[in-house]
Amino acid sequence: MKVLKFGGTSVGSARRMKIVAEQICNNERKIVVLSAMAGTTNTLVEICDYLHKRNADGARETIASLECLYWSVIDELYDSDSYRQTARTAIKENFAQIRECIKELFTTFDEKIILAQGELISTAMMNLYLQEQGINSILLPALDYMRINRHNEPDMGYIRKHLKQLLETNNNADIYITQGYICRNAYDEIDNLQRGGSDYSASLIGAAIGADEIQIWTDIDGMHNNDPRYVKHTRPVRNLHFEEAAELGYFGAKILHPTCIQPAKQNNIPVRLLNTMDPQAQGTYISNYVANPKEQAIKAVAAKDNITAIKIKSGRKLLAHGFLRKVFEIFETYHTTIDMVTTSEVGVSVTIDNQRHLPEILDSLRHYGTVMVDENMVIICIVGNLEWHNVGYVSQALMALKEIPVRMVSYGGSNYNISFLVHQDDKIAALQALNRVIFGIDD
Repeated sequence: MKVLKFGGTSVGSARRMKIVAEQICNNERKIVVLSAMAGTTNTLVEICDYLHKRNADGARETIASLECLYWSVIDELYDSDSYRQTARTAIKENFAQIRECIKELFTTFDEKIILAQGELISTAMMNLYLQEQGINSILLPALDYMRINRHNEPDMGYIRKHLKQLLETNNNADIYITQGYICRNAYDEIDNLQRGGSDYSASLIGAAIGADEIQIWTDIDGMHNNDPRYVKHTRPVRNLHFEEAAELGYFGAKILHPTCIQPAKQNNIPVRLLNTMDPQAQGTYISNYVANPKEQAIKAVAAKDNITAIKIKSGRKLLAHGFLRKVFEIFETYHTTIDMVTTSEVGVSVTIDNQRHLPEILDSLRHYGTVMVDENMVIICIVGNLEWHNVGYVSQALMALKEIPVRMVSYGGSNYNISFLVHQDDKIAALQALNRVIFGIDD
């Protein structure tokens, strides 16, 4: 059985939902994971913001506007009045649950209930539409099987057990529709997976059932070899190793969150990135298999914005016993992740992408030496099969950036990644230069 996930853009209108329905109805049993309709989650976040600010009128007005939008989608989606009425009745319950959260004391628990409604609505609408078309589809409530533990990590034992029970109870269905993103926590409260959202749900479901393949359907034909927002003539990367895809996801490729890779990788389930708007496109195939180790070593380039570089310089020998441990403990204390690290005899430089505790971190670091900070930086990540014996690719990357001021270089921490730190103002020039030199494509 395959697991197919469709994002918010793919189900962003009645017409899009009908296209998805056509794509999934091909006489193969499958589990289909849906996101909320495009724009819905942002609106639900806006409603929560009003309620946090105790602006009940603003929340009510926004809720009413969103509800009207769904009435128009329902009118367009269904052919019969009976299914329109069934859909309206179902969705009224969702909006009633949102309105129940309008109260004097609005909590994060209430917020998560509101945020869950987008996926609950989109899956209910799709399931009803399939049934109207005569498709034997069943709704699998994610809140009945998707669970995180006390550490906010997926409880795979619980997920496998309860998902298996649901599938066995409904074993005559052709298509199973379920929600992405939402789950219950260890205390049985409504919660969400946060990192990677619906992509993560699809990967966890695939791992739980031992799926043949996980398909992530979006509005682009796979993971591209550069950022098409800044570089012309990019092209999809046809094959990636899981590690390469994870590096690209972490360092800026928005199509797939790196967290989503792990369940599929660990269970050796291939992931295919496909385009809802062009279903015949080949897309990107991600697996643990390397077809040809001698193929083009550099697969793609990505950029991660809003980076801060911190350099700690000491007059004493920096690598004295215990020094690095003390430095890294400071970042651990403030729950701040480090992306890049470079060291020398008298200094260590690191980068972070979260400035929330930057003043406290800098104050603590100044106990150990002189601290210098560079803000508005960008990590340019070059990804591929870059093991040290694949000669020439490091120099090729450096040659491409010969006219770009480079603040840091990180190489050797991974066999799949070389990272360069440049200023935000040089980002586009760096991406375009790499496109010319590495991929032979000139803007």
